[in-house]
Amino acid sequence: MKRELMNYESIVKITKAIGMSRDPVEVTLLIVESVKTALEAKGCALFLFNRKTDELEVAASYGLSDEYVNKGPLSAMRSIADSLKDGPVAIEDVMDDPRIQYPEEAKKEGISSILSVPIVVRQKPIGALRVYSGDPWEGSLEQVNLVQAVAQIAGMALEMSRLYKGLKNSIEILKAKRDPKTLKSRSWTPYEGVPKRAGTVRPISHEIP
Repeated sequence: MKRELMNYESIVKITKAIGMSRDPVEVTLLIVESVKTALEAKGCALFLFNRKTDELEVAASYGLSDEYVNKGPLSAMRSIADSLKDGPVAIEDVMDDPRIQYPEEAKKEGISSILSVPIVVRQKPIGALRVYSGDPWEGSLEQVNLVQAVAQIAGMALEMSRLYKGLKNSIEILKAKRDPKTLKSRSWTPYEGVPKRAGTVRPISHEIP
């Protein structure tokens, strides 16, 4: 019960903090730090899927060395690819699983197990949230559910950040167009737009016999 309460409090904390931020960089850093701390894991990383290169690119990490994070390109087709399609995947032993692309680097980093959960937006995977453990995987269903919940929150938060950034850019463009310094005088007159061939407009009183 204590573990479930801690997981619930972690989700509430993460959700509140994300709700106060509109910067995707801050959001991703907050997510990986919160998950790593809540699960007392060795590290956590958030990857985004680059559809042009079919690679998973690190958006944020916490608890992992720069050497491991920058170990090389991570293929979405080779590195725990099942987690992008079928949901959470737990790798119990990084040295004895063909789904690990860099087993030697993981061993050198002190990683024994990895939990990978997809980040999905509008039913399409956009990345993965991965938790790294220094000990063989002994995670509970509650912990997997926690990471899944945070991954879902991450997807929504990143989408909201993207939309907010797009809206903010649109507002800035509109403001620039309305800036008096960039606008020419647009004082409208009652006769503006009337063709010249329409002739001179005389007072209405002249038309009354």
